[in-house]
Amino acid sequence: MADEKRPEKRPDPTAPHDEPLGTTYHRGPVILRGPMIPDNTTTGNLLAPEDSTDWLHMDPWRVLRIQAEFVDGFGALAELGPAVTVFGSARTSRTDPMYRAARHVGRKLAEAGVAVITGGGPGIMEAANSGAAKAGGKSVGLGIELPHEQGINKWVNLGMTFRYFFVRKTMFVKYSSGAIIFPGGFGTLDEAFELLTLVQTHKVTRVPVVLFGSEYWHGLMEWLEGTVTAAGNISPLDPDLVMVTDDEDEAVRAALSVIRG
Repeated sequence: MADEKRPEKRPDPTAPHDEPLGTTYHRGPVILRGPMIPDNTTTGNLLAPEDSTDWLHMDPWRVLRIQAEFVDGFGALAELGPAVTVFGSARTSRTDPMYRAARHVGRKLAEAGVAVITGGGPGIMEAANSGAAKAGGKSVGLGIELPHEQGINKWVNLGMTFRYFFVRKTMFVKYSSGAIIFPGGFGTLDEAFELLTLVQTHKVTRVPVVLFGSEYWHGLMEWLEGTVTAAGNISPLDPDLVMVTDDEDEAVRAALSVIRG
């Protein structure tokens, strides 16, 4: 601070008496002499009260928050073991057949000794977490801070809420060996295309992607395999890695194909 007392410049007992630039000042491994000697000490700056908290909202501080989220996420999930992610709409009601199917999928995955990872919310996510938890399995929910946050559902036994979508999506991909994607909206489509992009560009090693609900996904797949492929904008989808089904058990088998070898 400008009004801080200038630190006393003590003579360096090891320096020759005819030192041309005067006293040597040490700041960590850096040496400073003459006009380069600062008015403030590093510790003094650290302990000085802040008049403004604007620094909390600046990009350098955001980088530290992002780094902390990665560290917390890796720490929470590193020992999770084999896992499959289940994506789908938060708006699916408990009376919807898709809810029942997602609950069945969660149970079957848990019975196979595989953790179930979801976005931690209601709807399809709650159904899959419920199936896994009731079967005594690992039921993981990775939530996200949203304007109308609904919180982590009650069936999650390992949960974490993220500030940043891209950190959360990294956790989904890093710790899953397969994905089952139920009908959903923009968030589900975003997650589906993220995975399809990584699979098609070989950024991940064999992560099977199962789209559950052939009627719902028919139009999208027809467009991808017809219009988009015919235009030369993508390579043909690998049927061993991308499949559409209406059978819960088939979806589970496909999602576990890499884990089971």
